[in-house]
Amino acid sequence: MTSIAIIGAGPQLGLAIARTFGSQGFDVALISRNREKLDGLVGRLTAEGITATAFPADVLDRDALTQALKDAAAQFGGIDVLEYSPVGTFGSTALTTPSETDPSHVQHEMEFQLYGAIAATKAVLPAMREAGAGTLLYTTGAGSIDPVPQVGNVNAAAAALRNWAINLHKELAGTGIQAAHVGIDVSIGMSVVPGFPTAQPEEISPVYWELHTTHRDEAERVFSL
Repeated sequence: MTSIAIIGAGPQLGLAIARTFGSQGFDVALISRNREKLDGLVGRLTAEGITATAFPADVLDRDALTQALKDAAAQFGGIDVLEYSPVGTFGSTALTTPSETDPSHVQHEMEFQLYGAIAATKAVLPAMREAGAGTLLYTTGAGSIDPVPQVGNVNAAAAALRNWAINLHKELAGTGIQAAHVGIDVSIGMSVVPGFPTAQPEEISPVYWELHTTHRDEAERVFSL
C-alpha cells in the first residue's frame, strides 16, 4: 500500500494532488489546521473512492505536526510521499516590501514556510532512508525564484525553502529518495491579480505525480502558462 501526506491541504491544489495520487491507489493523509475543512475534503475524496483521513495540525506547532505525521504513518503503514504546501500565508501576515521589512516580518514566514517543512521532513525522512525510497515535494509561489517587491518578506522565506529543498535533493541523490521544489507561477483557481495568468489546480497537480514517478532526477519544476 502507498500513501501521501499533504500538508497545507485545501480545496484547491491540495485536493487536486490528493485526487491525482488517490486515483493511482494512494491512501491520502490530509493535514492542516481546520478539522471542519479537512473533514469536508475527506468526504469528497471518499465519495470518489479514494481512501483519505484528516489529521488536523498547525505547522507552527512542531509537536502537533510531527504527531500528525506519525499517526498517518501508523494508519497507512508508512508515508511514501510528503507534499508541503504552506499556502494561504498572505492572510496571516503583514506583507512588506524589502525596504519596509523588519526581521519580525520575515520570522513569521520562516516559521510557516521553512521551519515547518524542516519539521515535517524530519518526521518522515528516517523511515524513507530505512526503506531506501520516498518522495519529498515542497511548494512555493514563483516569487521564491523571481521575487516581487510587494511581498518581499514572503518571498524571502519562500526562497529559503526553495534553497533548502534543492539542497536536500542534492544530498539525497543516489539514496532512492526524491526531493524537489515546485514553483507555482500562476494564480490557482481564480485570478487574484489583474492580468496575472490563472490555472486550475487539476492542470498543476500532474507535475507532482511526474516528480514522484518519471522525473525523479529533477530538483525543481516551475509551473507557468
